[in-house]
Amino acid sequence: MPFTVVRMNLVAPHEPPETLSARYRAAVEMAAYADAHGVDTVQTEEHHGTGNGWLPSPFAFAGAVFGATSRIAVTVSAIIGPLYDPLRLAEDIAVLDLLSGGRLVTVAGIGYRPEEYEQAGVEWGRRGKLQDLLLETLLKAWTGEPFTYEGRTVRVTPRPFTQPHPMLLVGGSSKAAARRAARLGLPFFPSAHLPDLEAYYREQLALHGTEGWTMMPAEKTPLLHLSEDPDRAWALYGEHFLHEARMYASWQSKDIRSAVRSTATTVAELRAEGVYRIVTADECAALGAESLVLHPLCGGMPLEEGWRSLRLFTDDVLPRLHG
Repeated sequence: MPFTVVRMNLVAPHEPPETLSARYRAAVEMAAYADAHGVDTVQTEEHHGTGNGWLPSPFAFAGAVFGATSRIAVTVSAIIGPLYDPLRLAEDIAVLDLLSGGRLVTVAGIGYRPEEYEQAGVEWGRRGKLQDLLLETLLKAWTGEPFTYEGRTVRVTPRPFTQPHPMLLVGGSSKAAARRAARLGLPFFPSAHLPDLEAYYREQLALHGTEGWTMMPAEKTPLLHLSEDPDRAWALYGEHFLHEARMYASWQSKDIRSAVRSTATTVAELRAEGVYRIVTADECAALGAESLVLHPLCGGMPLEEGWRSLRLFTDDVLPRLHG
């Protein structure tokens, strides 16, 4: 049985606030529908100042999803850790963990866009040290006990629901990220299929005498959209996928590795590449993948088309997968 994901980043180029509001509300309704039909997690993200509405506040969105659901997890993949105040983040995650009964999964990365740091007034060159401070502070804060933070004694309450602490993974594609995760005994979330980096993480676990595990994307992790007529869907909606793919690719340096990185410059190239795939329900059920990632509102997809994709996935594909 594959792990099933509905991805929501709320990208919507040129969409005015009135219709963007409808998109946000539809995303929460879709999450509730996915919850009722057995999808494992809603995945959301964080980016700032993108010009196309890429979600900047994943925890606010997660709270709305938790209020509308009872079972599904929300995976925030990933926050840009150094941009957060550690104490306030510890409180926010604790509250969401309590509200959801332990359904929040947070992946903490350090980001790859210097302009996001500049906008937040955070020094790009300090991002490694700030990430260390953030993670160390979260783990101390969630004990509910007083501890020393930047020379003063602080205490964070309430304690979270999940013990010893809410699900927290360290994300990244560098050895520094793997070392950081191993030193703190936290699970590691490589940003792409990187077996050598996973092996390095395990070496570091042994070196530090800690325990951990890896949640690594499969070698091929396509973002899926379901349609009864993929040719027609590519013709009508291919530009939505291309918009998101090209913007995401524009942020990636040669040193950044991602499971969903595209080099396409046209819809035809994008379709041939396979990072984004439009498939029928039969094709989806036959993929045999470790995980299925549905992206129903990709790149400002019309809401009615997003709903068609989601319903094909939940109503036609999932019953077959569940046996």
